[in-house]
Amino acid sequence: MSSGRCPLHCHRCGSFSRRDFLKGSTVVLAGSSLVAGCSSLGSKKTAQEPIRQCGPASVYVPTIRAAFVRRREEYGMLWPGAVYDGDGARRMYAAELARTASRLGARLELRPEPIFSLEEGQAWVAQAEAAGVDGLMLVMLDRQQHSWPTAQKVAASRVPSVIFSPLGTSFTTNTIHVADTPGCVVYATNDFRQPAYGMKMLCARAKMAQTRCVVIKGDKRFDASLADTGISLRHIPASSFIDEYNRTPDSEAIRAMADEYMRRARRRIDATRQDVVNGLKSYYVAGRILEREGGDAITMDCLGALGPIDVSLPCIAWSRMNDDGIPAACEADVGAVASLVMTHYLFDRPGFQQDPVADTSDDTVIGAHCSCPTRLNGFTQRPEAFDIKHHHGNRDAVPRTLWRKGQRVTSIDLLPGSQDKPSTVLVSVGTVTDNMEVPPSGGCVVSVKVKFDGSHPVLSFPGFHQVFFYGDYGREVRDFCRLCGFTAQMA
Repeated sequence: MSSGRCPLHCHRCGSFSRRDFLKGSTVVLAGSSLVAGCSSLGSKKTAQEPIRQCGPASVYVPTIRAAFVRRREEYGMLWPGAVYDGDGARRMYAAELARTASRLGARLELRPEPIFSLEEGQAWVAQAEAAGVDGLMLVMLDRQQHSWPTAQKVAASRVPSVIFSPLGTSFTTNTIHVADTPGCVVYATNDFRQPAYGMKMLCARAKMAQTRCVVIKGDKRFDASLADTGISLRHIPASSFIDEYNRTPDSEAIRAMADEYMRRARRRIDATRQDVVNGLKSYYVAGRILEREGGDAITMDCLGALGPIDVSLPCIAWSRMNDDGIPAACEADVGAVASLVMTHYLFDRPGFQQDPVADTSDDTVIGAHCSCPTRLNGFTQRPEAFDIKHHHGNRDAVPRTLWRKGQRVTSIDLLPGSQDKPSTVLVSVGTVTDNMEVPPSGGCVVSVKVKFDGSHPVLSFPGFHQVFFYGDYGREVRDFCRLCGFTAQMA
């Protein structure tokens, strides 16, 4: 794994995040059944009760089918050899699979016996495809006979898959045949954190395909889909938000949240308490819209809809929603929605959608926008310090989050594909060097300066509205792209 916090939040990294899907999952043997229920979100909100996802992804339980593969007979001289305790490895990895599925809120269907022939492997794959499961996990306990031909069948299946090969169960002559297969990721290691992250990718992919985003833009209502991400887009008229905002009073809960922000802020510049109240009103408005439309994420043509009228831009509300684990993107940018969904579901932390600005004096890229979250370290972690200031339009209240200097960060930008072209994800990794003051510089209130690895000229840094987030996760993002069939492009 790359440096930074483990995306799985395992025992080495602290407690598992509340955003790691549904709690209380069930591990079953293949052929058993699970009847799952869900509870609806209550309509009453307080300053202590954040709004939640309300769409299909919020109640979906991903299903992963797992199996071991090996010979029936003893290993003997052939790899992994008589020195390898295959039975002990099977018990250990079965327990790890179960623990990981429980933490992820996934349903694990573990084959009771290993796959002992290629015919059994082919039947197992066919049954998984017919059942429409969300992912396959194949654990190699052997290098011989049918083991790697079975892995090739799994890799070529229609189901996203992860192949885990503990050391001693493969040569590169085995892994080379599956290494670059779209829809499959191979981890050859004794470090179970990698296949555990593989299981998390399977769950994230499944939940992404269930995610419904509410798009507030224009004057028409219609549903669409976002290319090969599986994300559904529910478009509603911008007037829906404006009307809801105008009939929402400055409630006690809204004022209490505003006072909390003002207490927590390092300093407040120009923006008044009423500015903060006006901005946070959008948080509650968005919550009601998510409930009404059954949404898991939200985006809005904020400047187009609200810029010309006397309704507060929702920058601080979007910041808070991302802090609470709800992907909230600016300017009705659905590619940014997908990038935020990836960040939230894979790494349990919010991302910062921004406009890239080149600084040729030190070859850095400044990410500039006005709706930066504060819980950059993770949804359940301590927030970073922030100021409250006016938007660069000299109106409304926005949080100016201070990024930690020296912090490694990842940038992703999903460019939606078409019917005959997969989506592309631009991936970069770098280090925070500074937080620019605005003013004297012009532009957006949050302006974080990043020195990216590599030698790509900053004046032509690719993409727009890229999502920055804490951690060095370039490799993990590339693995997820392979699993999903996206094209990963390093900047």
